[in-house]
Amino acid sequence: MLRYSLTRFLGAIPTLLILITVAFFMIRAAPGGPFDAEKQLPPEIEANLRAAYHLDEPLVQQFGRYVWNLARGDFGPSFQYKDYSVTELIAAGFPVSLRLGGSAMLLALLVGVFAGTMAALRQNSRTDHAVMAVSMTGISIPNFVMAPLLILFFAVYLGWLPAGGIGDGGLRYMILPVISLALPQIAYISRLTRGSMIEVLRSNFVRTARAQGLPERTVILHHALKPALLPVVSYLGPATAAVITGSVVIEQIFGVPGLGRYFVQGALNRDYTLVMGVVVFYGALIILFNLFVDLVYAWLDPKVKYA
Repeated sequence: MLRYSLTRFLGAIPTLLILITVAFFMIRAAPGGPFDAEKQLPPEIEANLRAAYHLDEPLVQQFGRYVWNLARGDFGPSFQYKDYSVTELIAAGFPVSLRLGGSAMLLALLVGVFAGTMAALRQNSRTDHAVMAVSMTGISIPNFVMAPLLILFFAVYLGWLPAGGIGDGGLRYMILPVISLALPQIAYISRLTRGSMIEVLRSNFVRTARAQGLPERTVILHHALKPALLPVVSYLGPATAAVITGSVVIEQIFGVPGLGRYFVQGALNRDYTLVMGVVVFYGALIILFNLFVDLVYAWLDPKVKYA
């Protein structure tokens, strides 16, 4: 297991390098620049700014400098947020996004697995049809539509919850953003769990467990649930990274100062280093989560062995 983990980790380095290369040159190819504004700067001031940030160097030299600084853990300074480095901005926004996205994925996992299991155990019943109908609704309605509806109902009409912001960081400020972010994930996880559980329940080892007279609860929890979660675990890897770092719409709607808002502002302002920092951070998260998923496979399925 340790050898496999090290091999996967070292193999991820070229993947991350390709991501950095593609993102770097795509951002620089976009029209506009970090110092473009409605009021044009005098040419000498703009030249000094470009020299200060090494933007007057050839593009290949800029790329080499960026990779060298990145290897030392330096994401560079932000072009738009004065006196802040990209590392400081990520450190400020990521805990908020992590709390929001992590809570949403935990809620989605608990509700989705439970709903999908109940639907599989009562296949073609009213419960099954209800779960699948709600799941399709959750998949069909995007969260940028569901979030304003939740605000309108629970914050405006009922006045139970705040409409936005994080306030003192209390639970009541997180309920609506977490639910809005979790609803599509609940739909996907419940459908994956249902389909996988139906297949596992028809397998030979489950029939054997039932033939031995084991209680149905024991058969489900100790024999069927773990292999049925394999497709869910595969989905959770990239989905968790995407939810944690990519909850741009939800953070904008609820006014949550997370990593997604920094990414949007960086893209609009052509803040090259900030956009690159978020992209690299996001790519590293996906690689780490996928590695974690592969390791969890060995725990869920005894047939999976890593030499």
